[in-house]
Amino acid sequence: MNGALKEHTIDSIRSGLLQHKFSAEELARHALAHGAEENPKTNAYLTFSAERALGGARAVDAKIARGEDPGPLAGVPVAVKDVIVTRGVRTTCGSRLLANYIPPYDATSVVRLEQAGGVILGKTNCDEFAMGSSNENSAFGPVRNPVAPDRVPGGSSGGSAAAVAQGTAVLALGSDTGGSIRQPASFCGVTGVTPTYGRVSRYGLTAFASSLDHIGPLARTVRDAARLLQVIAGRDEMDSTSAFAPVPDYIAALDGNVRGMKLGLPREYFEGSESETRTLILDAVEVLKKLGCEVREIRLPHTPYAVACYYIIATAEASSNLARYDGVRYTTRAASAATLSDMYRLTRNEGFGAECKRRIMLGTYVLSAGYYDAYYLKARSSPAITLRPSRRWMQSWVRSRPFRRSSSAKRWTTPSRCTCPTFLRSPATWLASHV
Repeated sequence: MNGALKEHTIDSIRSGLLQHKFSAEELARHALAHGAEENPKTNAYLTFSAERALGGARAVDAKIARGEDPGPLAGVPVAVKDVIVTRGVRTTCGSRLLANYIPPYDATSVVRLEQAGGVILGKTNCDEFAMGSSNENSAFGPVRNPVAPDRVPGGSSGGSAAAVAQGTAVLALGSDTGGSIRQPASFCGVTGVTPTYGRVSRYGLTAFASSLDHIGPLARTVRDAARLLQVIAGRDEMDSTSAFAPVPDYIAALDGNVRGMKLGLPREYFEGSESETRTLILDAVEVLKKLGCEVREIRLPHTPYAVACYYIIATAEASSNLARYDGVRYTTRAASAATLSDMYRLTRNEGFGAECKRRIMLGTYVLSAGYYDAYYLKARSSPAITLRPSRRWMQSWVRSRPFRRSSSAKRWTTPSRCTCPTFLRSPATWLASHV
């Protein structure tokens, strides 16, 4: 086929397929070959799923040949973050512990994606168990930013963002616990959306912090991100935390009409922000004003507590969720263990990277008998406290949140690693997403 994958959108692919300019199988083969050729530059992919991709593409071609609707994502090449399980395709979570794990089932988001005609090219690199903000914490090597190879792509969904930015996928699925879709999207110059908690089923998402985890889309355009979210959103009986609320028509909302919308600017979010980022946000606010938005400064006085709350909640839940990786069931197992106790200890010591170990230790500490009430329970009650001063405008006011830009991405400095956890860097971003 002619043309680079980077030039395509969902609409252009659908148009090309229906006009028989190319087939879904031709597009999939081109995408797989291009991805394999470009991947050494970024290390964005950990696994390519050629058999599955070509099978999905042939199914789309067969539907078109029968005159059937091939689906809203017909033939679109998609990359999936390697913490989202895929039946029959290796899912490592960026960890040595799961280096050879082949899941027996698909995540709900993957099922819906393929039902809509999407073609899964492979699994993307990520920080180990989604713990990190630079994609330097993967056991299979770091990901490089395709926009600026001397800089990180952000994390933990850095592989998904890099694949879209590089043009080796049109769409990608990522996961977000404290900024892991939004930040790499910003660093790589693509569109990333973290949906409201419960909007997208978490079934099949390897748990980091269960009460904070989200699955969301990454794309090169807002329209494509909206269409992917439309496909994967909705109630799922396999996830009791998924929302019963009906899924709105996201595409219909992209009419550019923001007149009458109310925009709240939390004062605390802009205090101490980088001058370049602040300027860009305020410039965008001025554009919205000209388009008819009503802008008002608001206060969220409990914002400073966001760092401490995330620090406690995320590490506590991570400590509990990662306890299952003990060498008994589906992980690799320490070969030198002589006793059961040794197997637990050595498997986890050899398998987990430094960032995971830090978070497990912190989480274990705040959940210990002497500190559970003092730390964890207080942190869990913080969202309700934070919302109290904002209840009168919460239902009608839209909030503007600072996002990071690729120009502020950390430069590569070998062999140093980014050891500062995400929650020590962006309290406002976490709070805005999770209250």
